[in-house]
Amino acid sequence: MPCPDTAYRVLMVTLAPAARIDLHTHSWCSDGTEAPGVVVAQAAKAGLDVIGLTDHDVVSGWAQADAAGREQGVLVVPGIEVSCNWRGISVHLLAYLPDPHDEPLLAELSASRSSRDTRLQRMVKLLAADGYPITYDEVLEMAAAQASLGRPHIADVLVRHGVFPSRDEAFADVLSSDSRYYVAHHAPDPVHATEMIVAAGGVPVIAHPFASKRGKVVSDDLLADMADAGMVGVEVDHRDHGPSERAHAAALADRLRLVQTGSSDYHGAGKPNRLGENTTRIASLEAILERATGTGLLGAH
Repeated sequence: MPCPDTAYRVLMVTLAPAARIDLHTHSWCSDGTEAPGVVVAQAAKAGLDVIGLTDHDVVSGWAQADAAGREQGVLVVPGIEVSCNWRGISVHLLAYLPDPHDEPLLAELSASRSSRDTRLQRMVKLLAADGYPITYDEVLEMAAAQASLGRPHIADVLVRHGVFPSRDEAFADVLSSDSRYYVAHHAPDPVHATEMIVAAGGVPVIAHPFASKRGKVVSDDLLADMADAGMVGVEVDHRDHGPSERAHAAALADRLRLVQTGSSDYHGAGKPNRLGENTTRIASLEAILERATGTGLLGAH
């Protein structure tokens, strides 16, 4: 595996100034609907040059995405979307290029996944008790083997039974954080998670921090604390950020001297998000790669 500096030099030589970069996607290793290799193939069809595979709390899709990237001519930036919690608010922290063997990071991710599994069992039990057509076995069937389980897999079962037309409608109703069926799960504090990612050589970038349509959002003060802890960037351009939210995120990034990114948050058929609908500038990717010390780019070619 090449060291980060080598991968960085290769990247800057091979990418054109107009390269299209999407650094936030999901495969069926978490809550996407496609294999990692298929996500990369779809990215190639969409005209992307660089893709970040950022499944929730797992690194299991990295190798397959890398192999597909070599075949498709798409450079894959390995990442993780780390599930965090701040005062009851869900916070998603993208971790680019961390050491996938870092023991503290792996232990935290494992704790989150284990807690999520038992949490889903409790949510399914509550839903079934009120007559919703769902069993935990069905939820497992909807997820790929060894996937990081989450509420989207419950949503998929309810969609299959015609209770809701899509995941989004299920999340707006019975799967929302305000629903009586919602059950919390273990998730680290985002400042601690930021420190942990940096210690693992990774580069933290907060995902869609002001997406109010998802529920309550974090404060500017929290992002300042995360920046002090080593956070490098803010995902500004995201379909769940409206014009005012993008302006707010961009202004805050400027004030805190943080990198600005844009991404699709692609989930295959699980969400309407389309690959490349928001993209990241090369200068922002450069800044991320310059700070990565955890691992080389798997797909430098």
